[in-house]
Amino acid sequence: MAGKWIFAGLPWWVTWVVIPVVLIVVFGGMIATALGFLVGLLFKVLIAAALIAGVVYLVRRVSGSSSSSKSDW
Repeated sequence: MAGKWIFAGLPWWVTWVVIPVVLIVVFGGMIATALGFLVGLLFKVLIAAALIAGVVYLVRRVSGSSSSSKSDW
């Protein structure tokens, strides 16, 4: 790696503490936005799945209680 020699003379705490903190401070807003988008998307997918399952359940329950047979479709 070309960049490995940059960190060669530094103490361990600079590599493992300071650099990640600086990156989180600089890119924290972008990381938070991406995580918020992913959580929102997951929530919408779960809501859509629950709504579709509810509709399927209601349709099967209503069509199962009626006198029509399944061969009518």
